[in-house]
Amino acid sequence: MQTLKQHTMNLAIRFIRLHRSNRTVGAIALICAVFVVFEGIACAIAAEKPNIVVIYADDLGYGDVQCYNPERGKIPTPHIDRLARQGMRFTDGHSSSGVCSPSRYTLLTGRYHWRSRLQSGIVGLWGPPLITADRMTIGSLAKLHGYQTACIGKWHLGWNWPIADADKQWFRTTGYRGKKDLQATDEHRTAWRTAFSQPIPGGPTAVGFDEYFGTDVPNWPPYCFIENDRTLGIPTEYADAKLFEKNQASQQGPALAEWTLEPILPTLGDRAAAFIERAATTPEAFLLYMPLTSPHTPLSVNNAWRGKSGLNLYADFVMETDAVVGQVLQALVESGVADDTLVVFTSDNGCAPYIGAADLEKMGHYPSGPLRGYKSDAWEGGHRVPFIIRWPGVTKPDTRNDQLVHQADLLATFAEILEAELPENAGEDSFSLVPLLKGGDQPVRDSSVSCSSSGVPSLRLGQWKYIAASGSGGWGKGGDQSQPLQLYDLADDLSESNNRAAAEPTRLAEMQASLEQLITNGRSTPGASQANDVKVRRYGVAAKTD
Repeated sequence: MQTLKQHTMNLAIRFIRLHRSNRTVGAIALICAVFVVFEGIACAIAAEKPNIVVIYADDLGYGDVQCYNPERGKIPTPHIDRLARQGMRFTDGHSSSGVCSPSRYTLLTGRYHWRSRLQSGIVGLWGPPLITADRMTIGSLAKLHGYQTACIGKWHLGWNWPIADADKQWFRTTGYRGKKDLQATDEHRTAWRTAFSQPIPGGPTAVGFDEYFGTDVPNWPPYCFIENDRTLGIPTEYADAKLFEKNQASQQGPALAEWTLEPILPTLGDRAAAFIERAATTPEAFLLYMPLTSPHTPLSVNNAWRGKSGLNLYADFVMETDAVVGQVLQALVESGVADDTLVVFTSDNGCAPYIGAADLEKMGHYPSGPLRGYKSDAWEGGHRVPFIIRWPGVTKPDTRNDQLVHQADLLATFAEILEAELPENAGEDSFSLVPLLKGGDQPVRDSSVSCSSSGVPSLRLGQWKYIAASGSGGWGKGGDQSQPLQLYDLADDLSESNNRAAAEPTRLAEMQASLEQLITNGRSTPGASQANDVKVRRYGVAAKTD
């Protein structure tokens, strides 16, 4: 918008100069002045409806960002830190799950994932769409209000893959399992060509995004880029065996010949920058959802970043990820729209323990910071994540907010910014963050739910946290098996080391009743009760009595 305004002003000045000696100069100048005034009004209106960029890191821990872990964080993240200095850093921000797909569903829809069919785990290989076509997303909301929308990055929410039943045998995989010599046959190639020559419905362009570019899951097939609803090229080979070494790819399957993993992240950065540059030249505002593929495995670090951290390959990848964030932010600056763009940066869950987390801790870097647990866990390290929002002209720079917030809140936040009223069947668990972004410090939500990879829920009510299991519910080890449930006062026990379940039976019962009400109401926001898509699985004591 700034570029358009400047262009209009320059045009007016040129007209006046060219016709200074002409008797019609007054009329021309007046016309141009009026044009400038109206254009200025249009820019003012646009400023109330900012461009929106959501950058979603993959498996980035709470303590992997320097500004969240200044004393026990050893990985430089200058670009993310600068974003935090320019905006608001939330210290109590959460994803919906300790793993990928469910968190993505909730961020996009403003609805807890466990209200859908995904009660545990992630969307599987060749899985169908998790987001139904009639479900509002941040993309479809923005599109309804005249935005141009794009998704660039990792989707992992399912597609309607055009794989015929008779051909499914050629797409099956049980993982790599150390096989060194998988070779595609003519039957494989024929089945792959048949499927990948067709459109792939049900992806991002079916749920509110005008365009898509990315890899569905970088460590799963198909090993190729997808643009809109088509693969870029037809896979003809099994992915090379070398791609499956040392936390790289994890599922064998169809790949483009000579496909490698290192170019994925830089390509996503280039495509995002190009989209911003193109969108900034148009009168419409834009929304870019950029779900990164990093620093999740495959740890496909490019040579320029290998060894930069002095720690391990994962730490190098965090640095490369930070650089891509910087590239996107710089594209906003160079396109003249940085001051007109709201930027969100967060992560889908905590750091994965298998990337060498124990070794990093020995070297003085704690990927979960002060939190207990890692990716997959119901403990805080599984789902309390970096959560930063920069909104120029509205949010005071370099501010910290300790209120409880959730990635589900983005839909309601954007709706309030757009002066839109969400329908009853949209954003059932989404609360607007606008009051906080404008400087308020009263809670916007009383409760939040975040689950482990196995589906075990953790419920927050203010400073109290309930976990419906004895342990992490994920991959984390520990937990007192003599106490089947957990209750923590996070105000003075952020490390979740003092289980108060036995000592606080009344509070425990209240937490359990609150969780049950959240389930049965089909929503946590005010409004008419809504139906969950399936019968929601219960855990803990409720599992025995439901």
